[in-house]
Amino acid sequence: MANTRRERFGEAVSRTRAAVAMTLRRRDGQAVFAIVTTAYLLVYLWGIGHLDAGLGGLSVTVVDDPLATLLRSEGAFSFRPIARVALGPVTYLASLNTLIGGAVAALVGLNLAVSYLAWRQPAACGIGQSSSGLIAGIPALLSGTACCGPVVLIAVGIQASSALLTALQFLLPVAVLMLLGSLVLVGRQITVGSSSVS
Repeated sequence: MANTRRERFGEAVSRTRAAVAMTLRRRDGQAVFAIVTTAYLLVYLWGIGHLDAGLGGLSVTVVDDPLATLLRSEGAFSFRPIARVALGPVTYLASLNTLIGGAVAALVGLNLAVSYLAWRQPAACGIGQSSSGLIAGIPALLSGTACCGPVVLIAVGIQASSALLTALQFLLPVAVLMLLGSLVLVGRQITVGSSSVS
């Protein structure tokens, strides 16, 4: 029975990889992926305070010891900036947070691109009139917002205890797992080159 589960999981992962590849070969899939990933990353960086309005001009300021600072943590899954880049109306703080945000943004982008393909081309994906692709994209949207939980609480004016803020910091791994799960949920239903549903 364990082998059967392992085989089914392996097949689901294989189908998901094929679905992602098919999605990223299509222009509309590429457009959805690029737009969603870029927008999410910008919102993520703005939410954690690493992207803000600038004062004009062009300048780059780097900390004294960038390699040591690069891995210096400010909390769970949060790292210190190593550089400040002012580009006219925008100021950006470079850190490992950009890579973390980029990885999460790519997962959100892939989820929505594959869900878009399943919704836009249901017959090609073997989904028929089912809306499971669109429904499976909902966890991607909800889980992606977990990364900026403390910022959302502050923005709406809710006073949160330190225990709640600590708990919210650990939602990032949960969000990543949910994004991977929802990607497999949609991707396993798509049979590339066929019109059958698992």
